[in-house]
Amino acid sequence: MKAKLHGVFGLVALLCIVTFWLSTVVAELLLDQASVVFVKNMVVAGMWVLIPAMAATGGSGFSLARSRRGRLVEAKQRRMKMVAVNGLLVLLPSALLLARWASAGRLDAGFYALQGLELVAGATNITLLALNLRDGRRLAGRR
Repeated sequence: MKAKLHGVFGLVALLCIVTFWLSTVVAELLLDQASVVFVKNMVVAGMWVLIPAMAATGGSGFSLARSRRGRLVEAKQRRMKMVAVNGLLVLLPSALLLARWASAGRLDAGFYALQGLELVAGATNITLLALNLRDGRRLAGRR
């Protein structure tokens, strides 16, 4: 049961980040400034789902890893550390600042530079979480 919950928490976290990333790209490339402001604010609101999902994923994964060792478990642990650092030091602060700047109408070069950094960091976390999902399925005996 713990492994199933871990998978659900991880999937929710991954889907949140993918949704934030895709919404940002679509708003920036295809929609107007009001849509960009809306998306930036909804990303911040979505942190109320993402942060608990990430914490639950990490906590349940840590608990599951106590009884297991091996290459896949160690790889998942390394990736989750990178995801956490990336999220706490880059993604969360940039999401908060971008939402503030967008709401203030400050869509200037600084906004787009930070937006670019956030998109790269988000893509990195999507990749790392997807790799963890793959390895988690392998550990569970599913392909």
